[in-house]
Amino acid sequence: MTTRSLDSIVDIQVLVSPLAAARSSFNQTLIIGDTNVIPVSDRLKLYESAAEVLEDFALTDPEYIAANIYFSQSPAPDKLWIGRQDSGSGETLVEALQACREASAEWYIAICLGAEYADHVACAAYIETATPSSVYAYTTSDADCLTGTASPPDIFTYLKSLGYSRSIGQYATTQTAVYPNNIYAIVAIMGYACGQNSGLANSAFTLKFKQETGIAVEPLTSTQINIIEGNYGNLYLDYANYYTIFEQGRMADGTFFDERINLDMFVNNLQLTIMDLLYQNPKIPQTDAGVTQLIQACNEACDEAVRIGFLGPGTWTGPNILNLKTDDPLPAGYLVQAEALSTQTQADREARKSVPLYIAIKESGAVHSVLVGVYVNR
Repeated sequence: MTTRSLDSIVDIQVLVSPLAAARSSFNQTLIIGDTNVIPVSDRLKLYESAAEVLEDFALTDPEYIAANIYFSQSPAPDKLWIGRQDSGSGETLVEALQACREASAEWYIAICLGAEYADHVACAAYIETATPSSVYAYTTSDADCLTGTASPPDIFTYLKSLGYSRSIGQYATTQTAVYPNNIYAIVAIMGYACGQNSGLANSAFTLKFKQETGIAVEPLTSTQINIIEGNYGNLYLDYANYYTIFEQGRMADGTFFDERINLDMFVNNLQLTIMDLLYQNPKIPQTDAGVTQLIQACNEACDEAVRIGFLGPGTWTGPNILNLKTDDPLPAGYLVQAEALSTQTQADREARKSVPLYIAIKESGAVHSVLVGVYVNR
């Protein structure tokens, strides 16, 4: 007896949505050196521990020393890229940096071992407009940083004058070779940043007050500290003979590192969330329902920023945006709005453009100092 298929009665179609795009990594650092280990043809290699690095490099190689500092931080990062500069062919550090960016889009922070003033200037300029978004981190022992009056200007003063928002520098010296590893000081705090930036709930952070394992504090006068930090350089200092802390965590333009990385993460997640919506649906109509879908996608990206602790409730002190007015509360930490469909031009509609969306976000911020008034009554 022949059995007939049920398809003619109950026809079931299984539709599997395309996978969402993988989000970019914001917890991976690239260290570039010129030790002849990684072939130039490969350009860079990923490592997950200092022990793995030691399988390729010697104990005395700068790449291993820096990697050991990087993986020694708490919380510890779990991924490090090491890139190769072909110095034997005359390749500059910025050329090696460009080649490493072309070879991989995974790393977010770049550190060039052995870089000098001209290298910092060139690498900072490149990273400022590199794609995908990245950060350049460096250590300097330039004594001109202590006065801020040199001509040409010290690196902190110079990058500050350019308003670069993607470079972060630390002043550290070997202190007459007593602390030779201080030339890799910035590696430590970037290791902390990559270890802390786990994507877990409340994982947002500030660099201030953190320890740099393997790095010695810098003995400076109050005047020298004020000059360096006034030019948005960063330091590792001792307080009350007990607390050793990194401060202030500023980029060359004065913004804080945590703001830079969290904004980059937010923009990346927002872009991909909207793209996933367009990619996974037959279409998003040019109707109120379609606009609602777009707003919901933006809400999802904002909710993720709230979850990690980047955004939080507060009062909007910015300009008026559609229905949002200055001094209005933002209880969710954000507000997503769209222009009315009735305001859209026919040309934009025929071009299948969405109406503009507006997202107002309120950063949760971080406490870096406290003022306490003590009132004594006798």
